[in-house]
Amino acid sequence: MTLFSRRASPPASPAPAVPDPVPAGLKIGAAFAWRLLVIIAALAVVLLVAVHLSEVVIPFLIGLVLSALLVPFSSFLQRHHWPKWLAIITSWIAVFAALGLLSFIVAIQIRYELPKIEHQITTVVASAKDFLATQPFGITDQQLDTWISDIVTYIQTHASDIGTGFAAAGLGIVHAIEGIFIVIFVTLFALIDGPRMWRWFVRVWPRAARPRLTAAGHAGWRTLTSFIRVQLVVAGTDAIGIGVGAAILGVPLAIPIAVIVFLGAFVPVVGAIVGGIVAVGIALLFNGWVHAVIMLGIVILVQQVESHVLHPLLTGSAVKVHPLGVVLGVATGAALAGIAGAFFAVPFIATANAMIVAAYRTDPDELTGAGHDPGAARERRRRPRE
Repeated sequence: MTLFSRRASPPASPAPAVPDPVPAGLKIGAAFAWRLLVIIAALAVVLLVAVHLSEVVIPFLIGLVLSALLVPFSSFLQRHHWPKWLAIITSWIAVFAALGLLSFIVAIQIRYELPKIEHQITTVVASAKDFLATQPFGITDQQLDTWISDIVTYIQTHASDIGTGFAAAGLGIVHAIEGIFIVIFVTLFALIDGPRMWRWFVRVWPRAARPRLTAAGHAGWRTLTSFIRVQLVVAGTDAIGIGVGAAILGVPLAIPIAVIVFLGAFVPVVGAIVGGIVAVGIALLFNGWVHAVIMLGIVILVQQVESHVLHPLLTGSAVKVHPLGVVLGVATGAALAGIAGAFFAVPFIATANAMIVAAYRTDPDELTGAGHDPGAARERRRRPRE
């Protein structure tokens, strides 16, 4: 040991650990909470943009729904050796012919039964006046005339507001025409080049995310087409059952009732209720309470067949949405975007659920090849069938 050597100092004792005052459960809850808040904020922004651009978003969604109906039909024709252009034109002609024929039949029946409807409305109004004139109401004809006069005076006073409303209605017609063009172009390009458009969308994202997006796109499209086919069959069955029942009972406007039921069936749960109320109300107004009760029984029978036979038989595992999710989705969609929101809520929930599950179950390591897009290769192999 030299003169200048020093004795090694003993190691310093570690500082006592300060216990973390925040429990582990609270940390995990906070981590989940802020992530959920970010997701909710992103969804809120998307919804706000969609509502603000509803003149574009709603026609686009309508075109997407129509594409889910037309693309499988066009693919079926192409699988049976039809030229692609002829299959696309035939699909379009079939849809427009069906819509035109349905509108023509509805107009013919309304025109045929219009005198009967006017007579029945006059009779009902007179009966209502007599009923209101009795106790406990005691509303006389003079009071009714006074109320009608007040309504006329109000309309004359607010004529400018009514004119503004007509101007807004004219602007709505312009937007409707624009929406029709958007629907036409969306369905046309979906029929011509739908898979390539999705592959272009997938290539916009990072390479690591492409396998999951490809799998999610296939799953979502299968779910959407299955949902549209199921709803088409269910809506047709409901319309035929209730329309034939109304015709047998002699209820006027049986075909318009069937059309209302058919359109309402595309809004699950709520649409069926509205269509049934319309059918029962018209039967009560024109045929009396006995026929209205029978009509109510027919509506309930048709809805039971739909719920316990058609949906379990046709839906299977293609569309997995719990009935509570259907009701809450329709209510939320109606609150956010009215009728359009109620109409698109369930197909959106079903499609989004299928896409999320498919993306979660997809292993990118199994799908990623050497320098190629697996979705594009799969699409090239499946193009003759889709």
